[in-house]
Amino acid sequence: MSTPRFDQFLTADHRACDALLGELRSAARAGDWTAARAALASLQHDVLAHFAAEEEILFPAFETRTGMSCGPTRVMRMEHEEARALLQDLADAVADSDADGVRGHGETLLILLQQHNMKEENILYPTALNVAQNDAPALSEQIIARRQA
Repeated sequence: MSTPRFDQFLTADHRACDALLGELRSAARAGDWTAARAALASLQHDVLAHFAAEEEILFPAFETRTGMSCGPTRVMRMEHEEARALLQDLADAVADSDADGVRGHGETLLILLQQHNMKEENILYPTALNVAQNDAPALSEQIIARRQA
């Protein structure tokens, strides 16, 4: 079985993280704080592992190949920091069983991630795939291994 391309893998990962955020929001709306805590734990793990794969493998490879360190990867890193802060806000709201806080922070995170993911999927990933050229399969393996670690 061949390794999927990193752009396909990371795009599917975006959808999986979106689904976890939806589970968290639904559980909080229903007042099911046990399910909300479980969804939050999975969401935090998966989003942070996704960010690590990008920040530790994809972004440096892109920057090395293009010579751009103040371009799209810088913006992506800044948006990752915003998302991390929102994940913490969500964690605080879940810890307080605050459904309104989960709703508000969850909606803000959803909007941020939707915009962020569109930039990655439509600009960064295709460009990174193009500049990786023959190294794309090896890069994909590294990214996927880091994400799954």
